[in-house]
Amino acid sequence: MEQSKETGQENGMKKPDSDFITEKIKQRPIDKKKLLRRTIITAAMAVIFALVACLTFLILEPVLSNWLYPEEEPAPIEFPAETEEMLPEDMIVDDSEMTQAEQQTEIELQDEQIAQVLDNINLSSDDYSAMYNGLADVAKEAAKSVVTVTGSVSNLDWFNDPYESKDQTSGIVVANQGKEIFILVNYEKLKGAETIMVTFSSGEQVQAQLKQQDNNTKLAVISVAESDVSKETLEGIVPANLTGSSSNNAIIGRPVIAVGSPLGTSDSICYGIITSNNTTLNMMDSYYKILTTDIYGSQDASGVLVNLSGQVLGIIDNTHNSEDMKNLVSAIGITELRRKIEKMSNEKEQAYLGTYGTDVTIDANERLGVPYGAYITEIEMDSPAMAAGIQSGDIITAIGDKEIKTYGDLVGTMIELLPDESVAITLMRQGPEEYLQMEVNVTLGKLK
Repeated sequence: MEQSKETGQENGMKKPDSDFITEKIKQRPIDKKKLLRRTIITAAMAVIFALVACLTFLILEPVLSNWLYPEEEPAPIEFPAETEEMLPEDMIVDDSEMTQAEQQTEIELQDEQIAQVLDNINLSSDDYSAMYNGLADVAKEAAKSVVTVTGSVSNLDWFNDPYESKDQTSGIVVANQGKEIFILVNYEKLKGAETIMVTFSSGEQVQAQLKQQDNNTKLAVISVAESDVSKETLEGIVPANLTGSSSNNAIIGRPVIAVGSPLGTSDSICYGIITSNNTTLNMMDSYYKILTTDIYGSQDASGVLVNLSGQVLGIIDNTHNSEDMKNLVSAIGITELRRKIEKMSNEKEQAYLGTYGTDVTIDANERLGVPYGAYITEIEMDSPAMAAGIQSGDIITAIGDKEIKTYGDLVGTMIELLPDESVAITLMRQGPEEYLQMEVNVTLGKLK
């Protein structure tokens, strides 16, 4: 019995001791401060990486672009050589090989033909209308090169209220390089301007930048980025024809058109004739001819004089007029200015010698024995010329291997030279009995 009970206990159902244990997995608590710190660090690193990547791209992109797709440098601006307007007398057949009797016969025949033509001329109002329409057409074409340039300056009035003062003048388009449009203008009207605006014939206004100025003539070249100008305006811009000749005496008495602001207001036009081109401006290292006309205009006139072929003969500037002709339109001749404009457009500094001079006349050469060359009338103080020992009364006959026969030759040679360049100057100096030849070495300065 006892055995059966023990057996029953052994065979009976019995729960193991581990049944009461329940396993529960508990998540680790989140450290919010640590998580926030890591998030901020990650975001900051991402921002820094993006900034470094952008900066690297901005620095390397132009370099890589220029390396892979090299951009061609704009060609330097060069103006065509001077050409003279074809005049009626230029059309006469050369009679240099005719005998004197044949020449006389030819002249009499021409005079007879001219007289017959004049006898048959009977101009009507329609003829005069056609003539002036022709002049208007030339002026209209020339006006495509003319722009209005406005300089603006901000000031304060007596009550400290801001206001803007403006000054206007006419300029001419001298070249279109493909990237920039170059405009010649009188810089006196723009002196101190904070902004320079150019108004084209289409009415579009574009901001311009000063390229270079010449303190002798008070002229400057400004430029407008072609990308800032609309396609429609670009199509109407025509660079001025600078191939006219202002030094030929044959232009005296010839018709001329003043385009720009000859009356002091924009887009005004006047007709007249050239009355003289014998007046000269002897400036430091410069030499210009003044063209005078019979056109009555404003003392503040600006713009250009063009001939009937549309060629520019001069840049209007009345500041050099004498007291008795202040209102007659005058201009600085284009022949002497052309190289100066070309150099300013290419932003090349001009060499500085520091001389004033004139030509040696035939009379002085024949009667006094003065050799031909650039006669120096005055030397600028503390100039390279003074440092080299050049004096008033000296006659420069050569610069380097270039012969100098006139003061104009000296000016033309100086335009080709560069600042800090050393040159040998040959000159003639008057001695006790005759002129003596000397040679001096000059280190040129920079014209400011």
